[in-house]
Amino acid sequence: MSASALFRPPAPTPDTPVRSLLRVVRQGDGDLLSLVPREAYREPLTWLGYSRRSILLVNDPGCCREVLNDPEGVFPKNDLMVGALEGLVGDSVFVSSGERWRRQRAMIDPAFSHMRVQSAFASMVTAVDDYERHLDTVAADGEPFSLDLAMSHLTADVICRTIFSQPLTSNVAREVFDDFLLFERSVASVNLRQLIVGKPWAEVRQPEHVRAACTRIRSHIGDLLDPRLAPGAPAIDDIVQAVIEARDADSGEPFTREELIDQIGVFFLAGHETTASVLTWVFFVLSRRAEIVERVRRDVARVVGSGPVAFEHVRQLPFLRNVFREALRLYPPITFLPRVAKRATTIGGWRVKRGAMIMISPWTAHRNERLWSAADRFDPDRFERDEAEGERRGPLMSFGLGPRVCVGASFATTEAVLILARLVRRYDFEALEPELVRPVARLTTRPAVEIRCRLRRHGGATQSG
Repeated sequence: MSASALFRPPAPTPDTPVRSLLRVVRQGDGDLLSLVPREAYREPLTWLGYSRRSILLVNDPGCCREVLNDPEGVFPKNDLMVGALEGLVGDSVFVSSGERWRRQRAMIDPAFSHMRVQSAFASMVTAVDDYERHLDTVAADGEPFSLDLAMSHLTADVICRTIFSQPLTSNVAREVFDDFLLFERSVASVNLRQLIVGKPWAEVRQPEHVRAACTRIRSHIGDLLDPRLAPGAPAIDDIVQAVIEARDADSGEPFTREELIDQIGVFFLAGHETTASVLTWVFFVLSRRAEIVERVRRDVARVVGSGPVAFEHVRQLPFLRNVFREALRLYPPITFLPRVAKRATTIGGWRVKRGAMIMISPWTAHRNERLWSAADRFDPDRFERDEAEGERRGPLMSFGLGPRVCVGASFATTEAVLILARLVRRYDFEALEPELVRPVARLTTRPAVEIRCRLRRHGGATQSG
């Protein structure tokens, strides 16, 4: 299929640096995606020249790996990102660097082993069972609903069940979700004003309502955690138990209570918000492309029939998995992976001064015209062509690269494929006012305003599972 015949889902139209900056000022929402100039979608490295601190946007796959692998510790996580998130996740694996990060990562990796994803699958299924009952009511009522909020609620329920072995409907879990929603809508991973005019390593202070939400979330997580830490508490086979039982390889010491809250905060944030972001975009695209919906349904019917979607089915749905991969490519949950240069250095032969911001951007790398054919078009078949024809393309960085690749990548993929298989088989989604939908870079890649939808039961839907 020609590029012109493929669907171009919502995205800013690349422009010159000056026009891009004026567009952001005109929109007034600090959207970093609209700030990215045309050159960044074509060149391997691009200086964003209107910043006080120097910003280098990196697209080249080799340079991306160099920065993210960072064997000498020259490129720690950016100070603006750390300042935005540390109130919630402390000095956790998500923001720490150096030896502290290596210790934490080694301790939490076993919590996301393949067997643990398989054992968590039953909790995922139960969460989808419950949510289908809710969506059946929504479909029967015919009232518009927020697609963003629906996906956030479902994935938060999955995380509550797999982290704490309890559903989201418990009072504390619900309050944690509500405060997370406030947090992710109020804080950006990079503050635009600080990005352009701020000094390196300047203090980043969040608004009072954001700090209060972080305090409440951490308190609630502590309330959920304490019964599990009590003497004689029964061991439950879930993620919290795996992290409680984790030990430092050298000292044999476990995480402290505060460190446990840090890590659990990361699991909740990364485990529900990132997956919810991608699912929101997948269901929006599917609402606009009936032919892709039908192919997904044929894929599911071929492998699963009308019965329950089992764990072994998840890897046997090639087209559905490619639809998810294509959504990850075009709408990577983490739009930017910002780093900072601790000292003067070079990247790809370019000189970089101390304090410069290094922006590894999955958004632009995945849309780079030199690395991807029809780079801004939704084309899930590209992955089959790549394997058959050896087409040159860039790496998918949706879950990161190198040693800091997301430990929950397998968990998120399994969860997303299950949700897509179940809900696409059962429902038709109709996006209302699709022409108003546009992405922005918040904590994750989100619609600027909520996507309103209507839902109908699909004629062929027969049973849950």
